[in-house]
Amino acid sequence: MVDLQVNHPALVRLKLKLIGYEAGKFILIKHPDGDRQKNHSDVLVEGNVVIVRYLIEGDKGHCCAFRATIKQVTQYPQKLLVLSYPVHIENRQLRLHQRVSVHLPAEIGLFSEQNEELNARIKGIVTDISERGCGFIFKSDNPKITVKKRNVFVMLKSPEGEMVKIPGRVCNCRNEQGKVNVGIQFVNADDQIRQLLEQLFILADAM
Repeated sequence: MVDLQVNHPALVRLKLKLIGYEAGKFILIKHPDGDRQKNHSDVLVEGNVVIVRYLIEGDKGHCCAFRATIKQVTQYPQKLLVLSYPVHIENRQLRLHQRVSVHLPAEIGLFSEQNEELNARIKGIVTDISERGCGFIFKSDNPKITVKKRNVFVMLKSPEGEMVKIPGRVCNCRNEQGKVNVGIQFVNADDQIRQLLEQLFILADAM
């Protein structure tokens, strides 16, 4: 999904799906569904300039943006926006603490709305980690399942064999055909994380 902004003749921001691209030539974006008023056909017209923004998750966490022109609006086989290929893409690092790629078997546990620990656990892999948070991936047969923004805890085994329980909060989650990526921010766990990173030979100075 990308964030598409049109400034003329009215300011409109839409969440639309990237369909594909051909490097150096064009980008295909799915046209919003609905009637004429809801699908913004009055602003999504050939010649209009749009601003496209998207997030790149992973160890760095970047927000990227570029300007493009609507070259064409196709009707068949489905309604698509054909955008010009960007000449320049701006990007900004979102994380103050750069994450380091890892591959650690882990589980995340959930809290109830009353902040009581639930028995349910989700098994997966911690893919990247820093002093402030981590990325967690798990597989699901449900292509629509997500983890809501809520308090959780991360359970993983340290290199010394001890189980480490780290409190955190889900900041974002996306499901890509059953592969669920969860971004977790650690909460009040500085000492635990610092000790774990030292055991993993990830020095705090490198964060």
